[in-house]
Order: sequence, then C-alpha cells, then structure tokens
Amino acid sequence: MLMDELRGIYYILMKDLKAYYFKPPNISWGILFPLVLALAFSLRNPEGLIELAPGLVAMAAVFGTTSMEAIVITFERRTGALERLLLAPLSTHSILFAKVLGGAMFGGMISMAMTALAVIFFKMRVTNPLLFSITLCLTLLTLSALGALVAVSVKEVFEAQTLSNYFRFPMIFLSGVFIPVQSIPLPLRFVSYLLPLTYSVDALKGVTLHQTSIGWLMLDTAVLTLFFFGFMYASNAMLKRSLK
Repeated sequence: MLMDELRGIYYILMKDLKAYYFKPPNISWGILFPLVLALAFSLRNPEGLIELAPGLVAMAAVFGTTSMEAIVITFERRTGALERLLLAPLSTHSILFAKVLGGAMFGGMISMAMTALAVIFFKMRVTNPLLFSITLCLTLLTLSALGALVAVSVKEVFEAQTLSNYFRFPMIFLSGVFIPVQSIPLPLRFVSYLLPLTYSVDALKGVTLHQTSIGWLMLDTAVLTLFFFGFMYASNAMLKRSLK
C-alpha cells in the first residue's frame, strides 16, 4: 500500500514537471522577475546588495513555487484531470503532496539559479551549506503548500493568480527582503511575524550574513515546519470539500 502511494506520487510528480514546469518561459520568468526587483533596489542603494542577496533567494522561491502551483492545480481541477487521478489507488494526501513537490522542485531550480547569481555577482557567502540547504528546502515546501492552498480555494486560474498576489507582495515587503523587520512600523511588524517568508529570510541571513544566532535559526526552521503542515492540512481539507 505504501509502495503504491509512493509510486503514484513519483509518476504524478514526473508528469507535472514535464507537462507544466520545465518550459523555458517559466524558467526565465522565475529568474528575471526577482532579479529586476533587486536591480531596481540596487539603483537606490548599491552598497546594500550583499544584504539583499539572501532575501533575493527567498523571493525567487516565492515566485518559483506559488505562481506555477496555482496554475497547475487550478487548471487540472477545471479540466477534470485532478478528479481522474482519484481513480487510481491514491489518497488526496498523496496527490496533493505530489503537486506540492512539483512546485517545490521548480522553485528549487529557480532559487539555486538565483543563489549562483547572488554568489557570483553580489558576493554572497554560504557559510554553512547544510543549514542553507535545509532552510531553503523548508522554505520551498512551505511556500509550495501555500500555493496549493490558494489553488484549491478558487475555481479559475486567474482567480488563483490574483489571490496569490495578495500573499506574495505583502510577504516580499513585510518579511525583511528589502527592509529589515526591525525597521518596519510596529503594527506592520506584528503582521510580518505571521508570514512564513519572514522566518525564511531570517534563517537565510543567518547562514549567509551571520545575522541570526543558532537558537533563532532553530526557531525559524521549527516555525517553517509548522507552517508547512498547517498549509498541507488546510489544503487537503479544502480539496476534499471541493471534490465533493
């Protein structure tokens, strides 16, 4: 039974990567959009590029996961492809996890490309590759699960994209990507601590700029893990209700 579930997850993942994700326009857009925002910021503060680099990697993860995740799940629900997957001996948990893994892998490819650019051009230093990888993987899974939650909450692709923007842009500007959380006005600071990207950026800064202690880094990863399971639980419950 477990092997059937794992086999089903694998084949759904491979199908999604081939059919939706690994297309040149998707890859180029996922890299160029965060890079353009970073360059716009650098025109105002050229000396702050090294401090911007970890947030730039996190921002690439945001757009690499949530944008395609919203399209894939919503499109397959609209065409009935998602319902046909239920004819296989698979649970909704496995189907949803396969979709989240696809978004996380695509976002990981975009984020690693952005990491390479940040290391080469922005002089970012990854002091602990293992902790950096763990933090990035948790970030990708959490944000992909958030994209899945958005996708199962609506019926049309344009609705999913619009709803995703309500999460993405506030996260970018309130999570410490461009402006440190400590510099944000106090009421908005409380909002920033409710956003998963805040903990991703803080952890990535900790393993690149030494701006976070090991205690805070462990707290960041724990909170990201809670966000991931919370988003997965809510997405599965929403998907079951919509399929009924």
